[in-house]
Amino acid sequence: MKVEKFVDIIGADFYTGVPDSQLKALCSYLVNTYGIDKNHHIIAANEGNCAALGAGYYLATGKVPVVYMQNSGEGNIINPAASLLNGRVYGIPMIFVIGWRGEPGVHDEPQHIYQGQVTVKLLEDMEITPFIVSPETTEEELFAAMEKFRELLAEGKQVGFVIRKSALTYGGKMVYDNSYTMEREEVIRRITAFSGNDPIVCTTGKASRELFEIREQNGQSHKYDFLTVGSMGHCSSIALGIACAQSERKIWCIDGDGAALMHMGALSVIGGISPENLVHIVINNEAHETVGGQPTAMKNTDITAAAAACGYTYTACAGSYEELERELDLAKREKGLWLIEVKCAIGSREDLGRPTLTAMENKNNFMRFLQQTQEVY
Repeated sequence: MKVEKFVDIIGADFYTGVPDSQLKALCSYLVNTYGIDKNHHIIAANEGNCAALGAGYYLATGKVPVVYMQNSGEGNIINPAASLLNGRVYGIPMIFVIGWRGEPGVHDEPQHIYQGQVTVKLLEDMEITPFIVSPETTEEELFAAMEKFRELLAEGKQVGFVIRKSALTYGGKMVYDNSYTMEREEVIRRITAFSGNDPIVCTTGKASRELFEIREQNGQSHKYDFLTVGSMGHCSSIALGIACAQSERKIWCIDGDGAALMHMGALSVIGGISPENLVHIVINNEAHETVGGQPTAMKNTDITAAAAACGYTYTACAGSYEELERELDLAKREKGLWLIEVKCAIGSREDLGRPTLTAMENKNNFMRFLQQTQEVY
């Protein structure tokens, strides 16, 4: 179904969400049609943020908002859905549009498998009535579903369109770019050169895939790296847990701008504990590149100032490879809590592969490495 028709049948005029590759057609259409506009479309930090934002829009206008997300974001909406939106509390109507990654019977990455199995059940448990949109869904079927949904929405209830792979199509292309010149894969290559045999915790998406391939190209072991293939926004907290438990060794965290924004409160926790052995690197291309390249709010955010305010010992922004290497060298040699923002271009190799080790193998290899080498420190 063409996304223009999908939007027309829903009939809403305010969308907020976190981009998803399964919803690329919708995300691209919204960016091309509205851009980032406070009256019609806002890309928010995380899905719970979106639900609350939508609730505010409803309270102010009486109009039903649409919140879009990947199904991995259902966890982030459980609290506002159960304790704010639900009819036992405020009864705030809302339309959720959810990309169904890991749908049973459809091959997908390991982080999506279980989430895919429970996607519809979670909605039903939260009393969010679902309707599954497939490539075969007709406009008439969608219209009939929306008619029933309007009755539920009028009662202050929530509904959800669960979008199967390739269910929505869009003929246009979204173009978003920045003026930065460094390439993320080359940035990660230089990080691995300076980190040496230190552990690295890497964020979800293309960054982890690039780190895996760099190790392959260098003939290095993957035991040094924990690839946070899911759980977007939490790699810095994982790194903090390791840094606290093994305070004598340097821990490196490769984060992304969209991920860092998703759970930005982690900066305060990390800064409050202020471990002297953690290097937090945020590769900032101002885009949700892995799921389509939609803009993030990091373009208007000074994350180095935020980190400094949260208690990080040292913060810096690198806009060139020379600046990056200078900061990496200092971080390697000196103690302290570091945040290095790296301004990076959008883009990756078309032939970029995926890890050939399973998530469980990655975890076991990484744990053995940490435990076997702990006594050295």
